[in-house]
Amino acid sequence: MSSTSASAHTYNGGSRQQGSSHRRRGMISMKDIANQAGVSIGTVSLVLNGKTENRVSQKTSEKVLQIAKELNYEPNAAAKTLKMRKSNTIGFLTDSIGSSPYAGTILLGAQDAARKLGYVLLMVNTNGDRRLEKQVLSVMRGYQPDGYIYALMFHQKVTVPSQLEGIPTVVVDGEDQRGLVPSYFPDEFSIGYDATTRLAQAGCQRIAYIGSPQGIVAEINRYEGYRQALADAGLEFDDHLVVHYEIEELGDNEAAAARHLISTVQPDGIFCFNDQRAAVVYDAARELGLAIGRDISIVGVDNEAIIASLLIPRLTTVELPHYAMGYQGVLRLVAQMDGVEALRPLVASDPYAATVLKQMDMQAVSLRCELLEKESVA
Repeated sequence: MSSTSASAHTYNGGSRQQGSSHRRRGMISMKDIANQAGVSIGTVSLVLNGKTENRVSQKTSEKVLQIAKELNYEPNAAAKTLKMRKSNTIGFLTDSIGSSPYAGTILLGAQDAARKLGYVLLMVNTNGDRRLEKQVLSVMRGYQPDGYIYALMFHQKVTVPSQLEGIPTVVVDGEDQRGLVPSYFPDEFSIGYDATTRLAQAGCQRIAYIGSPQGIVAEINRYEGYRQALADAGLEFDDHLVVHYEIEELGDNEAAAARHLISTVQPDGIFCFNDQRAAVVYDAARELGLAIGRDISIVGVDNEAIIASLLIPRLTTVELPHYAMGYQGVLRLVAQMDGVEALRPLVASDPYAATVLKQMDMQAVSLRCELLEKESVA
């Protein structure tokens, strides 16, 4: 990397001489200032760190500051970090949300919160590769982040990397399996409960559930919410109205599978695990001559822009709290690093700050999701 040198003024006794080497940005040290001011490096350090009272005369302080200004002195950030043991950076480690069409708002929320509190994010995407994760963590730790956000693409239980032990860390869109690290994730039970309750309120009597492969956290809890909402609405559970499958495994048969469900068990409302499945149900319903929002009601999950905004009629869906998870996750992390007092100035203007302060004793924090009313429910 090349640098451009400019002329600089140097002190020699009381006179100035022209020099070229000391105008290079980032190359000036306290030693350079000390040499030209005719004082010790310790004196320069006291002046530049504002610790001159009863130790350095005003005349000498002014001289040192003037030379530092003319030489374009810039403190060495790495050295300052080592000395202060604080870098004002947050490591943001993610498995794949950087490439996700909707979960990227986690990163946006984290950035907004970090900026508000004077921090910068250092983001690395590992694509879920544990070996790569270990490598990039080793590199990232060289930059000495003050803490880490460990973010996931979808809600799952994980073991936080051992390299982060003893370092302030918050898991976002997932849960620490051991319960040792604060975790922020969607309230999956309420997603299933609220979606099913909305269909019941619309008068649906036979509400189907099109789920995901059994075993993942979101599926288990959304299904439980579905079952509870049916019970609370006085509707009988029918296992013929429930199917679990992975859309990618069906290929060209995804619409056929949805057509089979609708034509054989004849639901009047369908709660879909996500918007992708809801789009398949839209196609199947139309092929069977059913009017969505009149003959059959549908609710999805995600509010994925590519799908939810293009379906006609517009899809009623539950929006996951990606922005809130990223934002609150960073607030919680800063409270860990700097103490809860760091959030107090935000309380009056930032409702998230007041919320996080109330959650400080909670390791697992589930965030309620919003059901967005559109046009697919009668």
